[in-house]
Amino acid sequence: MPSADQTALKLLQRARPLLLKQQWHDAIPPLKQVLRLRPRDAVLWQTLARACRGADRTQDWLRAAEQAFTHAGGNDGLAQEACEDAVDAALAAHDPAQAVALAERLAPALRDARPRLLRLMGTALNKLGRPQEAVAPLMRAIALQLDDADAHMELGFSFYALKMHAEAAECFRTVCMLYPQHVGALAYMNDMEQLACRWEGFETRSRAFFAALAGASRPSCYVPPFAALLLPHTSAQLLAVSRFASQNLCRGIEPLPSAAPRAAGRRLHVAYLSNDFHGHATASLITQVLESHDRGRFEVSLLSHGDADGSELRQRLVRAGERFEEMGRLSLPDMARRIRALEVDILVDLKGHTAGSRTPVLAYRPAPLQVAWLGFAGTCGMDEADYVIGDPVVTPLADAPWYTEKIAQMPHSYQPNDGLRSRAAPPPRRELGLPEDALVLLSANQVGKLNPAVFDAWMAVMRRVPQAVLWQLTGGDASDAELRREMQARDVAPQRLVVMPRAALPDHLRRLGAADLALDTWPYNGHTTTSDALWSGVPVVAVRGHSFPSRVSESLLRAAGLPELVCDTVPDFVELASALAADPARRASLRERVLRARDEAPLFDGPRFARDLEALYERMWTRHQAGLPPEALQAA
Repeated sequence: MPSADQTALKLLQRARPLLLKQQWHDAIPPLKQVLRLRPRDAVLWQTLARACRGADRTQDWLRAAEQAFTHAGGNDGLAQEACEDAVDAALAAHDPAQAVALAERLAPALRDARPRLLRLMGTALNKLGRPQEAVAPLMRAIALQLDDADAHMELGFSFYALKMHAEAAECFRTVCMLYPQHVGALAYMNDMEQLACRWEGFETRSRAFFAALAGASRPSCYVPPFAALLLPHTSAQLLAVSRFASQNLCRGIEPLPSAAPRAAGRRLHVAYLSNDFHGHATASLITQVLESHDRGRFEVSLLSHGDADGSELRQRLVRAGERFEEMGRLSLPDMARRIRALEVDILVDLKGHTAGSRTPVLAYRPAPLQVAWLGFAGTCGMDEADYVIGDPVVTPLADAPWYTEKIAQMPHSYQPNDGLRSRAAPPPRRELGLPEDALVLLSANQVGKLNPAVFDAWMAVMRRVPQAVLWQLTGGDASDAELRREMQARDVAPQRLVVMPRAALPDHLRRLGAADLALDTWPYNGHTTTSDALWSGVPVVAVRGHSFPSRVSESLLRAAGLPELVCDTVPDFVELASALAADPARRASLRERVLRARDEAPLFDGPRFARDLEALYERMWTRHQAGLPPEALQAA
């Protein structure tokens, strides 16, 4: 009988060529067999950790790295690598809290933390929403390794979270200089430049980003699809960036085991997942619909991973469903297990690729049917999302090739609205800093949606309507100054810009009615911004687009009974906005129609929207119960 050493040698000889060929899955069994014979061999544990990492087996990777650290003894280099691997594995397992705990537990035993560990610590703190704490380890990591692209990126994320946009832009610009094809850095740099209203090289930057995306071989970094919506794009490009992002976010995730059969006779359980169940734009849209669900047929849960702000909206939302559950402290795997334990039938993710999203939880397949809706204007790029809810305008069935989900159409607009919002008259213009006798052109969109082509069209209207002022939501002092410079460059006096300060949601909605006419943006339209203006009685002039984010205003205007405000071209937009600005009687007639729409149009009928939405859920569930795969559901 061969000795233990001989057996171990044979197993290592079997594993070695598999490791050299990076056949990670095949290399793991012989390595585990050797470790049964040599359970204190730190080098073997670290080799197993490397194989498990290559095979995307994150939990095994984490356990092996911890064992390597435990048995490293006086081998400082191996202990460093094992500690870094353990923290990296916890992050890969979507558990940043565990990553921080591991770093805090293991790192004190090391003589000096290396750049990789410092960077991983900063990453974990960013993911936990602690950017201020993340800055110090990230700065130390960069000081030790100046060309660490990931450390510069993470520091940029910290500054972004701290609203230090100029500093964030410089971090991303540094990565672009070091690695010109770094698609993530290009995306975030573009995003920062948009927020700063710095448009020099806008078209060139946009082309460079999509070219880098097309040339990227694998999703080695996260690319924010939301940033791509702000750039001139095609639907095919939006699909590509969403797939790229989702593949990065969902690496290493394995679906939960199959669920037990559903008990017969119970109500359909629909759960909504979001971190916006507070005074937020999404909440202002969806609250009445959630309150209007038929409790005799539907069990409704709200699964929150956001802040509790004590607002009236938050209080309504807490009461809106039969269950309001806080999930913000749960790791992604624990969240998936909890959703499974709740026996959710249809899980509706309200975030998509937007800030604070937990959309990757869908990759665990915690619910039999999973739906993307409302937060992100496009596909989430995940096979585990079965449906995306749209309408005939934003998601025509001809666009199906650009979605990983099946399109499910609402009959009017995909966007719900709260018909119980305040109808108070706006304050006097003087209280808002607006000239009493001016024609007020409203833009309450974030300044990141503005671009040279949009501003060219707006300024063309301003030149033709000399009594007009532009009432723009502030982007901060630096961004506002850039807009004034852009106005001057287009022969419009910068004094004609009136900056709208940020305000609480009820106060913001009330003041909008002081405007005469709203101007839309493209390729990313106003979404909540457009419906807010309409609710306040302000007509919105828009341009018809060619992708979901550029068709939203058309969807809303049609559902409000105002399709004539949608223009086919930018010159048509300039002509219509200028004509309305010069015609007070026509504007007054439009305002009257817009105000009537609050009681008459489908756009603002929350209970009607709830019935249509429930019918759509039942069509999805009927197919599922029949054993049929998801399929496109045309508006009934």
